[in-house]
Amino acid sequence: MDTFHLTRKEMAELLLCLKGWNEKKPLKILQEGWIRSKKNSVNDGGTVNTLVSTYLPPIFDKILKENQIDIGLSLNEIVALGNQIENTSFSSTAVQNWVKRDIKEMIVAPQKGKKYSLEQTALLFLVEDLKSSLDFESIRRLLKLIINDPEDNEDDLINPIHLYATYSILFDELNMSGIQLNEKELNIHTVTTMEKIIEGKAENIVAGYHNIHHNQREAIKNIIVIATLSVYTAYYQMLAKRYLKAALFAQDIEESYQEK
Repeated sequence: MDTFHLTRKEMAELLLCLKGWNEKKPLKILQEGWIRSKKNSVNDGGTVNTLVSTYLPPIFDKILKENQIDIGLSLNEIVALGNQIENTSFSSTAVQNWVKRDIKEMIVAPQKGKKYSLEQTALLFLVEDLKSSLDFESIRRLLKLIINDPEDNEDDLINPIHLYATYSILFDELNMSGIQLNEKELNIHTVTTMEKIIEGKAENIVAGYHNIHHNQREAIKNIIVIATLSVYTAYYQMLAKRYLKAALFAQDIEESYQEK
């Protein structure tokens, strides 16, 4: 069955919506994501009917049936939802290891009965992005800069959902403005330019946080920059793996031809 994936910005909008912090409805967000992925101009009624009947992964179907805000998600549901984000590769085994060992003290126990909160979900999505460029010890130290008490979402320097939304929107903005590099443009000069652009935009974002002191704004700015750069790292790792598969596939074909 044909499926589609959400951009990080769209997933952030979905989390905000499920939290009750976004005026959009989940169906509208999924509809816009489907239209973007298919690049088709269709009327609203046709989009909804086709989306629900043909292109909807089970986790999206579950979300659309929810009639309450601030829902909880099981680890399997978080993995399923995470795998609907572009250029990600969640596995149940890996996420189980994260919450039981690698970042146990930052995720703590499920906060919605036996299920995890949307804040915990956003943290796991953040970890997925950060692990492309950081080890788990570094990730733990970084998270401690913004999370005071992992069991209390009210005293965080920035809510994990807002953090995920901030760098996801920034990443999407950079891509839309043509900042994303391709393999022909990749060199030291352009990478440095991209770093400065990301840092400048992050600086502008945190400048609006008036209720915290300078060091706290710096911490938030740095994690926004690191997370955004990590998403780019993941993209180029995926690109490298794609070329590797192509090279090995071509080699297998050549060897098979020679054997004949």
